[in-house]
Amino acid sequence: MMSQTIWHITYKLVEGASVQEYLAASEQVNREIISKQKGFVSWQVLTNGDGWIDLVTWETLEDAKNAETAGAENPVSAKYYSLIDMHSCRMTNCTIEKSY
Repeated sequence: MMSQTIWHITYKLVEGASVQEYLAASEQVNREIISKQKGFVSWQVLTNGDGWIDLVTWETLEDAKNAETAGAENPVSAKYYSLIDMHSCRMTNCTIEKSY
């Protein structure tokens, strides 16, 4: 059995971006693009006040890798990414080894 994979993405918002605006943009990207990709399971958006973490779960590592460029030319994605400080963005694909 293949293990699920999680995108672990850390980032900060650009100066001046509101939390409400960002969450609305992430919800739209999820609804229109990410959730429609093969193998999508869930997307959690976390914050510690200053920084943000996205945990996006995929059925397989292959599904996660195939979805990395989903919506790259879509204006919905452009709006979403315009709110993220891309210099602060770090992404790792993590395979779930065990869940309790």
